[in-house]
Amino acid sequence: MPTPAPDPREQREIAESYGSDAERYDRTRPRYPDALVERIVTGSPGPDVLDVGTGTGIAGLAFRERGCQVLGVEPDARMAAFARGKGLEVEIARFEEWEPAGRTFDAVTAGTVWHWVDPVLGADRAARVLRPGGRLALFWNAFQPAPEVAEALTAAYARALAGLPSDWRRMDWRRMTGPDVYAGVCATAADGIREASAFSEPEQWRFGWDRVHTREEWLDQVPTFGGHAQLPAERLDALLAALGDAVDGLGGSLRMHCTAVVVTAVRTG
Repeated sequence: MPTPAPDPREQREIAESYGSDAERYDRTRPRYPDALVERIVTGSPGPDVLDVGTGTGIAGLAFRERGCQVLGVEPDARMAAFARGKGLEVEIARFEEWEPAGRTFDAVTAGTVWHWVDPVLGADRAARVLRPGGRLALFWNAFQPAPEVAEALTAAYARALAGLPSDWRRMDWRRMTGPDVYAGVCATAADGIREASAFSEPEQWRFGWDRVHTREEWLDQVPTFGGHAQLPAERLDALLAALGDAVDGLGGSLRMHCTAVVVTAVRTG
């Protein structure tokens, strides 16, 4: 989803904000296509998965349901507690500082989180815990609304957030959506993998899928978008009201096409 470009301090605040409402995050955030999970599992040499930034367990549980043994690493104790409540084993640490204690894995996965990880140090840490032939798979969901949906959402943001700094005023769903919005993130991830000098040449995979949101479902999800929790309460309320009107104008529901983008490489040597 489109978000303003924060400075590093704001990035950390955004990353730490998700755990303040872990239940909403888990309830509303989109899952990942079965085809993505299947391809990562079949492209890995075994079932042992380390899920980086596991959050509430959205990705980790998808791999467990496919028969994998999953260990999550998550820096936010609130998110980790929620994932543990769903039966996922989770250790609390930033991945760059996590201690594997001699454990190795067949796959290291990261769903919508690697942009918070140092791309070079993260790839190096992944290489150290992957068995030869093991797979590093980093993935994100990119919204790709139809033109009329993008127009309606953009107008709602412009109306509700007038007067805020320019990054917020540029919230334009017409140009900040689709898989290409993650082109820079994917390129940075791929460069970090190359610099680790322990992997095959990174590949990119894409998986398309669709979801229809009710008005209530869409508005429930909006506060979990990056940076939105930092909006003043009155501005967030105004934005939700404007977005509600937009969804009403679209017939009371919102169809969203998504593309899951993956950067992946195999541990060599």
